[in-house]
Amino acid sequence: MTEGMSRRRLLLGAASVAAVSGCAGGASDGVGADGRVTVELWHGQADTARKALETLVAEFNRTHPGIRVEAGGGGVIADAMLQKVTAAMAAGSYPDIAYIFGSDLASVARSPRVVDLTDAMHEGPTPWNAFWKPVRDAVTLNGRVRAAPAMLDSLCVVYNRKLFRRAGVPYPRAGWSWDEFTDTARQLTDPGRGVFGTGWPGAGDEDTVWRLWPMIWDLGGEVVADDGRHIGFADQGARALQTVAQLVRDKSVYVDPSGGGEQMYQVFQGGRMAMVGTGPWQLPDIVGAKVDYGVVPLPTYSGRPVTISGPDTWTVFDNGSARSRAAVEFVRWMNRPVQDVRWDASAGSLPLTSTAADRPDWRRHSARTVGLDVFTDSLRTARVRPVHAAYPQISQALGEAIVSVLLGKDSPAHALRRCADKADAALRIPR
Repeated sequence: MTEGMSRRRLLLGAASVAAVSGCAGGASDGVGADGRVTVELWHGQADTARKALETLVAEFNRTHPGIRVEAGGGGVIADAMLQKVTAAMAAGSYPDIAYIFGSDLASVARSPRVVDLTDAMHEGPTPWNAFWKPVRDAVTLNGRVRAAPAMLDSLCVVYNRKLFRRAGVPYPRAGWSWDEFTDTARQLTDPGRGVFGTGWPGAGDEDTVWRLWPMIWDLGGEVVADDGRHIGFADQGARALQTVAQLVRDKSVYVDPSGGGEQMYQVFQGGRMAMVGTGPWQLPDIVGAKVDYGVVPLPTYSGRPVTISGPDTWTVFDNGSARSRAAVEFVRWMNRPVQDVRWDASAGSLPLTSTAADRPDWRRHSARTVGLDVFTDSLRTARVRPVHAAYPQISQALGEAIVSVLLGKDSPAHALRRCADKADAALRIPR
């Protein structure tokens, strides 16, 4: 890996100044007596990802003597960052950079304290078009870039090869259908051995919901209809839920009541689940559990490949012009392919750009990890949830519908009607 980093001055030039021209305070805001600007970073990372980020921050500080990034983390995990940042903004004491989930960006970006990064990202050292389309879509709201990308994933199916061999069932292949998926899950279910065909998170959270969007998109639905006042998946959502209901009828799905699907992953790693939908972040744990596994793209209804990506963001906040410029400098540095590959390889993420994906160091890392190339290749057909202020309410309503079907308490059609009533009401609220 090429380690040489050019030392860059604090002032980023006209493009970056324009990107933060709305910042409060004068040019000296945030500058210490020694002329160095301190940037506070709330990242919410843990374990390997935290250590990798701290290493990168130390390198940035060493190669950028005019800036010091303090990566204290914010005192919460990433799942709680939205609540932490929202409270901090209300109190008027917020960080310069925070790790914000892509699905939460629209809620945060309504604040004037969030720095517009359009010029900084379009004219930065990493070409804007080099970022995968899901990345660009995830940080863009109303035509403006409201954050820098931080992490990238995609959803595929990981399967236990040993369980398939034991059941005499062929391994799944790209281009398979959802009917084949449900039939395979049924064949692999073995109550006597405590083996489930597959699993689905049943807490009603975003982990429950985002798995249904590729199915809905494949059927021609959208999260929000063109009129902006209704959901765009009333019929398609009911059809996708019929697939979920089939898994329930076959008793082939393990419904995980815990948040984040942790129990579901433990069941898979313990050799008692044949297939699980997941992202690249789970591969280190699967490898550590010594599972003989393979990875295959999601099934389809149409025969056309489609998956979902959930990019997360580095959102920059206005604490004065100098601190904002320094924060922009750091996030753009993190987005460069050299740093991006190091971060991705340690944090279980995918390359943010096609340039990073083509780097020899990423290719070597991918070759050492079974199936990682499948997750990366699927980015070419990945979509993202819309950056929409009403998305949290839509997600909550759909999560309730999915759980009601998973627990056998409601039919797909009725569950979707209740979802539509709640989500449509949220979409009609002026924003």
